[in-house]
Amino acid sequence: MAFYEYVTKEQLAGFDKYKYSAVDSNPLSVYVMHPFWNSVVKVLPTWLAPNLITFTGFMFLVLNFLMLAFYDYDFDASGAGHVHVPSWVWVTAGLFNFLAYTLDGVDGKQARRTNSSTPLGELFDHGLDSWACIFFVATVYSIFGRGQAGVDVATLYFILWVVLFSFILSHWEKYNTGVLFLPWGYDVSQVTISIVYIITAVVGVETWHVPFAWNFQYRDLFTVMILGCSFAVTLPMSLYNVFKAYRSNTLKQDSLYESFLPFLSPVLLFVLSTLWVLLSPTDILELQPRVFFLMVGTSSCVICCKLIVCQMSNTRCQPLSWLLLPMGLVVLLVASGMAVRSEALLLYAWTATVVLGHIHYGVSVVHQLSDHFNIFAFSLKKPSTD
Repeated sequence: MAFYEYVTKEQLAGFDKYKYSAVDSNPLSVYVMHPFWNSVVKVLPTWLAPNLITFTGFMFLVLNFLMLAFYDYDFDASGAGHVHVPSWVWVTAGLFNFLAYTLDGVDGKQARRTNSSTPLGELFDHGLDSWACIFFVATVYSIFGRGQAGVDVATLYFILWVVLFSFILSHWEKYNTGVLFLPWGYDVSQVTISIVYIITAVVGVETWHVPFAWNFQYRDLFTVMILGCSFAVTLPMSLYNVFKAYRSNTLKQDSLYESFLPFLSPVLLFVLSTLWVLLSPTDILELQPRVFFLMVGTSSCVICCKLIVCQMSNTRCQPLSWLLLPMGLVVLLVASGMAVRSEALLLYAWTATVVLGHIHYGVSVVHQLSDHFNIFAFSLKKPSTD
């Protein structure tokens, strides 16, 4: 693979000055999970590289996504009259999800334990976290599916966007304040999802299709929990922290325009993807929901990773992402009616382009920063200086 220097010299200089700053005030995290992670990290071998822990945890989520794609590609296996996902798959999904969450919690502790903390580790961790959003959202969707008692794909599309915006919001907050305020919803959601997978294996998916109080469905609780965490907790807290930085004159940006600049690309991506859904001649979201969600989630990750690089290197966020122009052309092709017979093929081709392009970007950035800091990304050994 040919490597491209995506990180500029100015950004590399910014990484040299970078200091990690985060606030985690979630009681579940502080009083339950951190003590648990402190115990787990003690049993890990000291030769194990933190980035390898991070990548392994991420791959558990990818495996969950692929496993459920095999058994429930169209998100209809939970519906009446369909062959349900085997119970062992839900048990595996629950264990994999909790392992991914645990490894995500211990990678930083392992870095401090082995005195191997670098800005690359944080960038790698948060970059994979931004991509993980699509994998755990799409996987948990299979519990409800899109049958009569499930959640329709249009609703999940907007729920996915709420999750993606919530993640971007945290890094927008750090872009403006210099401090990463870890959202409360993440820990609660990961523990809850892991438990729900195990319960599903025991009681079956039909349990979630029965109202649990009056006419209030479990699917409604699923929706309310995500929207509630985002709009009632994450968004107000982020705006408050940025406003507090503004009042104390510690805001890192010089103007309101510069402060909100990172939102331009995500908003345009939302507009373009929603236009595709609304103008699709073949109702592409109903026809290919899994691939469409993967395309949207990966595209958001591309934009978010660029923001993370800028906030960590203390450089200006670029207004537009590279993928918006070709995606605009794809949407224009769909809207013109020229892709009626090949819209699904067009979606597959564009999704493959975005995924492969993002992998190339990630590998190149990791390679570039590894060279800059004179380290191996997945080993604690030092490169030869000869």
